[in-house]
Amino acid sequence: MCDPLWAPGDTVVERFLRPDGSIGQHHPLRVIADDGTVLLGWLPADTPIIGSRLADGRLFREAPLEERFRVPRVRVADFWRDTSTLRRIADDEWSSVWWFFDAGGRFLNWYVNLEVPLGRTPSGPDRIDGILDVAVEPGGRWQWKDEDEAEEAVLAGRITAGQLERLRAEGERIGALAAAGRFPFDGTWTDFRPDPDWPAPGLPDGLL
Repeated sequence: MCDPLWAPGDTVVERFLRPDGSIGQHHPLRVIADDGTVLLGWLPADTPIIGSRLADGRLFREAPLEERFRVPRVRVADFWRDTSTLRRIADDEWSSVWWFFDAGGRFLNWYVNLEVPLGRTPSGPDRIDGILDVAVEPGGRWQWKDEDEAEEAVLAGRITAGQLERLRAEGERIGALAAAGRFPFDGTWTDFRPDPDWPAPGLPDGLL
């Protein structure tokens, strides 16, 4: 794996891999800062992404819980909808922290995507989505998200029991930071505004 230092304004692509090594979603990010181990990237609303659906055409949440991790998935062209996100992705952490902003640029809340880190490629960070997540409101109140899906993902072989244990520990660490109002839940970057001269980040050709 490579360890590039990306410059502000660069576009990188965050890839979400599956345990078998196949690549699922692709999210392009505009680089705000990168020190070689921690990337801060921007994904504005309506940016084209590569998403995924179940192979039978249903959206993930349209399927019953017991089918969601057992029906094959396919990649599809999609858009990042409704909100813009600023993402802090640390190479050695089992999570990435997302700041959510509405269409007017007002900070809404944090969402912590629990993930298995897989390092970097020259084009961006690679992660496995851990299914289980943490939502944090302004003021530090936090809650688990998708606990039922995480348990089902273990039964279906999507993640291992050991990985889920590690992801839960990461969620507890994140929750303690949020409750104490410590970084990154101390107001840092809640007033972020992107450079108005930067276009939305784009995806390379040939991904589908």
